[in-house]
Amino acid sequence: MSSNNASGKVVSVDEQALEQADERAVDADGFEVVEETPELRATVEQETQAKVDANHPDGIKETSKERIQGATLEQEERIQAREAELERISVRAKVSKQDGRAKRARDIAAKRSAERRREFQKRAASVTPMADPERPDPREELSQDELSSVNEQTRRLSEKLDGWTRAAISRRLAERVVEGASLMSAVVGVHEELQTAPGHVIPIGKLEDVNRKEVSIKGRVDTLWEPSHPSIAQVGLIEDESGRIRVTVWKNSRAPWMEEGEQVTIRGAARNWYEGRVSLAVTGWTTMFFPERGRWWE
Repeated sequence: MSSNNASGKVVSVDEQALEQADERAVDADGFEVVEETPELRATVEQETQAKVDANHPDGIKETSKERIQGATLEQEERIQAREAELERISVRAKVSKQDGRAKRARDIAAKRSAERRREFQKRAASVTPMADPERPDPREELSQDELSSVNEQTRRLSEKLDGWTRAAISRRLAERVVEGASLMSAVVGVHEELQTAPGHVIPIGKLEDVNRKEVSIKGRVDTLWEPSHPSIAQVGLIEDESGRIRVTVWKNSRAPWMEEGEQVTIRGAARNWYEGRVSLAVTGWTTMFFPERGRWWE
């Protein structure tokens, strides 16, 4: 006996097969098309591990050599940009530190140099009072008329004294005036004093009055003659407006060759005596300059 509650259409197996066949793709011959490249999807475990690798510190190393495991291209670019910025900051910090250290070293060296110079000036003041750095400026003690006269004589002396500033000349003139000398006497004394001061070119006629071993002169080569000894390179006379002096150039000095008639400046020549007269010797410590000679690049 059949039940009245049965609801549903009875479908045979063949009909079910036909319905499934209708839902699948078939080719022209009626055969089912099979997908040859199945879709690959990451498992939940793989996706979790990828997130861990992307955020772990070890996962962002060596970004310039290989891709970061589990990171997209956008994430890699941000990571690489961050590393580049950190590298620039590190380099700037190192350079700034080195520059600061160099500046401090220069400041310390300058300070020590100033201290040594001041200490030397104090010792020199025991021999030459004008070298005392703590001595007040004597020009402050002059009257307005005296200071005006000193400035005028300073201008004239500066034209005759090479290598001296007007400030140095005026200070020395003022010192002599303050010490009681007349202005004319002060001018003559300062001229002679500064004219033969160490390190400055001395008139040849004043060399006999100089009491030191090394001097500097300038003049014109008047005469050269054959040396009397094989260790001598050249020997001759050099003259300026004030006088003439014998100069011997030793071979070991390797000094440049002089020619008759040319201008020469000799610095650091050894002062000695020859046949009762002062003479000069060019040694290895001497320098020679020929202002009229052309420069080699012209």
